[in-house]
Formats: sequence, structure tokens, C-alpha cells
Amino acid sequence: MSRAVTLSVLLAILIVIGASTPVWAAQLDARINPNTETSPFKITYLKTIFIEYPNGGNLYDELQGKEWTVSGIADSSNPGVQELIHELNRGIANDGSQIQITDLNVNYNFHLKARDVSTSIDYRVLLEGTLSDYVITKDSQRTLVDMGWRGMSTDKEINIDGVEINIPINILRDQEPEVYAYFAGTEAESVLGRNLIDADFILEQPLINWHFLFDPTGINVDAGTFGLDDSISGFVISSWTMGESSIREGRQVERVFEAEIMADNRYVVRSVQSADQGNISTVGFGALDILDGVEIVGVTPTPPSDYMTTSTGDFPVMIVYGMAGMAAIGGIGFFIFSNRSLKNTKSAQTGIDPSRLVGYETSASSGGYKTNRGEAQLKDDSDYQQTRSHYDEVQQSSPPPQSTPSQEEAACGCAASTEIGSECDCAMQGACLCDGTCRCSADICKEQVSSMS
Repeated sequence: MSRAVTLSVLLAILIVIGASTPVWAAQLDARINPNTETSPFKITYLKTIFIEYPNGGNLYDELQGKEWTVSGIADSSNPGVQELIHELNRGIANDGSQIQITDLNVNYNFHLKARDVSTSIDYRVLLEGTLSDYVITKDSQRTLVDMGWRGMSTDKEINIDGVEINIPINILRDQEPEVYAYFAGTEAESVLGRNLIDADFILEQPLINWHFLFDPTGINVDAGTFGLDDSISGFVISSWTMGESSIREGRQVERVFEAEIMADNRYVVRSVQSADQGNISTVGFGALDILDGVEIVGVTPTPPSDYMTTSTGDFPVMIVYGMAGMAAIGGIGFFIFSNRSLKNTKSAQTGIDPSRLVGYETSASSGGYKTNRGEAQLKDDSDYQQTRSHYDEVQQSSPPPQSTPSQEEAACGCAASTEIGSECDCAMQGACLCDGTCRCSADICKEQVSSMS
């Protein structure tokens, strides 16, 4: 019993965690087409810094009422973006991958808002670009695609148009130098100094642990996401997705780093970064493998003839199709059964034949207005006993009970004379209107009864 309860609790926890939708730290989305030289990718880096001053203090006075935003957009022509491309490619090469980023657009946004007990700073950097050199080898049978580029990270300062976008504490150094002075040289500086452009966890999570799905039809809707129309018709689209908490991927938790500093008051600095998310798709059926310590995908135009799975877990495709077929057969059988039941119900219905009914008007005209109102009745009443309602039978068989007068009321004229105001007092009226069955106790009534007997 205790074991069943424990398992139920664990399952409920996994469901709750899997159903949650936190703000992801690094969100990677890439569409790789082995038949072209370049493919697009997009990755977003998110982080939030909290500066807490629950007891007020000079830091509260410095930040009170402040709110500002620093944002900008730059492309590959910008020297800062070129430096970022160089650093990302250097990190990819250190991971053992041969892929190169050939084009990049950067969109950054930093927002500070001060509140009564804390100040939050939201950091967001979006990178959109193209990948090249991802094909390792290609022949008529299979194409090997490099997948070791996923950890797009750098710990270097990246300055774009005078704004440093990678180290969170630098935005405070440039925008709020008085606030920065509280953290410089303290443990809080190490918390705020962790680089924002960090996707190492996406690379550290093996692709074998990601969810794998494929579409064997090559539908045109999916082709549009690759910037193609009919060129992938007949190909398989393979997808790998990570980010949810599960027994296989492990429990995905947010990464929180915290530091406490003592100045004129006690202050707390927290850096919050949720679990990462990745979604990578390729044109063709992808089979995972490892080459020289780097994860690769062997891509074929169609899945192997003996491959019978739709996702990690080896669930047979034929079972899915079989269940769908059984559901369709069950639906057809249900409609056939319902149709027959409806026909039987119609044939078994009883009641008055409509041909034996005749209509007549029940409304009358008033001035120039007349309503069209009528009723239907039987042409004859020969079969009335078969068609009359059960309510009529109840009314006829069970007439309402009638109140019967008591013996004194039937015999005594004094009691019956209530209408003329005599009540039931023969002695005061001086006369008796009773017959021989009267049981009135008045002497005049007794004499009347005695004389009648």
C-alpha cells in the first residue's frame, strides 16, 4: 500500500513539473536541411536579477522609483556582432564540431524596475543567424550531419554600440554606478558576473535523451518552416526536443545563485535562470550516432523499412495505425446500430393515426384582428378507449372523495340551521326541528323525539 502511494506521489510530481511552463533560460530552435549549404537557427538567452532590500537602506533610496530600458539591434556588419560570431565559432570548435556561424543578427533588451522591497533587472538577448559546414560526409545512401554545435556560449564581454550584453553586472556599472559600488569586490559580484550567453546545458543533455519524432509524409506545411515548398515532398522530417522534466531527461530545475552583502543594511542579490529548451529538426530520417566524441545524425531520405517507431521508446507504428483503424470500425458500427435502433423505434410507436384527426378553429375575431388558433380532435370516438390518456382513466376510476355529514348533522335540524343564525341551541330558540334520530341533549329536543316515538 505504501509503495503504491509513493509511486502515485512521484507520478503526480512529474506531471505537475512536466505541465509547468517556466521562462526558459536558453531557447534553441534550428531547422537543418542537409540538401542545402546553410540552414537557419534562432536562440534566445534569458535571465533575471533581483536586488532585495526588505529593511530599506541607502540602496533602496538610490533605486527608489527608477525604471529604464536599454535595447538595440545589430547585424553582421557591426564590429561587436563580428566579435560575437568569432567567439561563438571558437566555442563550437572547442566542443569538437566543425559547424560555423556565417551570419548573425542580435536583438538585446535590458529592463530595470524598482519596487518597494526589491528591484528586478530582466536580460534578454536574441540571436538569429545561419549555420554552414554541418554536412560531414554525403553519399547516395546517407548524409552525416554534425550535431555538436548546440552549446552556443561565450564568457567574454561583447560590446555592441557601447552596450555590454553578456555580463549582467556591467549594465549596472554603466547605467547605475552608485548601485554597482555596493557589489564591487563582494560575493554579489560573482553572482552578477555569470555570463548570459550560455547554452552549455543544451549540449550537455545527450540527444538520446531528447524526444524524437518524425513525420513520414513530408507534408507541405512542414516544408514551409524550412523555407521550401515542394522540394522535400516525400522526405521525412525528424525532430528532437528537450526541456521537460521526465524520468528519462531528469528533473529540470531553475538555476538560482544568491549572495548576501552587508553595507549600511542587509541586501540580497539573486540570479534566476530556468532550465534550457531545445528544438532541432532535419530534413530526412535521422539516426543518432557518435563520431570522434561528437554527436552526429545519419540522415536518409526515408526511414528504414524495418523501423517501426515514432518516438524514443520503441512504440510500434502499426499499433498506432491499428488502434486508429479499430476506432474507425467501432464508429461505423455505432452509426449502423443507432440507425437500426431508430428505425425500430419508429415502427414500434403507437398513438392516434393523423388521418383520423380533424382541425377546427378556436379563436374568434375582435374588430379587424383575428388569431389563427385551432385544435385537433378525433373524427369519431369509436376507438376512444384505446387513445384516451391515462390521466382520464385515473380521473374516472378515482373520483374525488366527498365529505359526508355526521349522524348528528344529518338528524339535528338545530345543527343544519346554521345558515339562519340559530347555531345549535334549540333551548334558546324554543323550538326543535329534529327527527327521531337526534341525539341533542336539550330537553325540548328530547321531548320532541319522545313524542315522535
